[in-house]
Amino acid sequence: MIIESLIVIFFAILLDFKFGDPKNKYHPTAWIGTLMAKLTPITKNQNSVIERLGGVCIVTIPSGIAVLLLYSLNVGITLIPIDLISLFVSIIVGGLLLKTTIAIRGMERHAISVLESLDENNLDVARTHLSMIVKRNTKNLDKNHILSGVLESISENTVDGITGPLFYYSLLGLPGAFVYRVVNTADSMIGYKTNLFRNIGWFAATCDSILNYIPSRLTGLVMVISAAILQNNWKESYKIMIRDGKKTESQNAGYPMAALAGALETKFEKVDHYKLGDGKIILTKQHVYSAISIMKLTSILFCVIVTVPLITILSLAGWWIHA
Repeated sequence: MIIESLIVIFFAILLDFKFGDPKNKYHPTAWIGTLMAKLTPITKNQNSVIERLGGVCIVTIPSGIAVLLLYSLNVGITLIPIDLISLFVSIIVGGLLLKTTIAIRGMERHAISVLESLDENNLDVARTHLSMIVKRNTKNLDKNHILSGVLESISENTVDGITGPLFYYSLLGLPGAFVYRVVNTADSMIGYKTNLFRNIGWFAATCDSILNYIPSRLTGLVMVISAAILQNNWKESYKIMIRDGKKTESQNAGYPMAALAGALETKFEKVDHYKLGDGKIILTKQHVYSAISIMKLTSILFCVIVTVPLITILSLAGWWIHA
């Protein structure tokens, strides 16, 4: 059981490093987003209580469907009469499904797209590419703030798109990884404090904050280790993470962002919101390449330091959920 689960993890990581994300029409997260987009208008109501209940449904319905499908698939695989074939199918299917919850290569591609646009001095296209990976308004950002946005997105995505799913896979198997992905997707779609989403998105935003509390802090610490291995400034990374981790509006996002800012000896700034780090605010594409390296190494180290030990301990205790 333990060996099978570990093979699933490293198979998923290998698939992501090699191939990246499948096209949207094949991607479970895209299906989840489509379902949420259809549910959201239905929940709009003059009554705030009804809207809040609708917000609960936007998260719980896709989560329930995902868990039901995963358990049904697991039952189907266990019905295969030949154990060796059942094991092989379980590993292949498990790896493919877990891979869809993580996005290392995808984040790298988005970041490189922004850099390529900047190399061509096409700020409008760079802003458009950036808008696909950040929540902020990118319309009037200059080159430096575009690069800052890319770096901040890399650090946040290290949790949302990599270590978060892996952490909940280590606790609850594929259902845990997929429920985390549902919550994270819902938060990115409706978790805003605007008049339109304040009531509908409260549940998604609250769940996302709760689920990311531990992974964000663990990821920040692993980033410090990655910085040391890659010969970045790990001491500054740790110092800035501890000092500036609470400066962002999100109670979780600041920790990996501050850790990365310190490691790169630079400063991240979101206009009128926060400044993280003590370094120079002038950024270059080399900062982005260094951040990508830290993200990749952090992904691997998180598996080794957090995911593998958790699965091993829970499996030996008989508490780990494989499905």
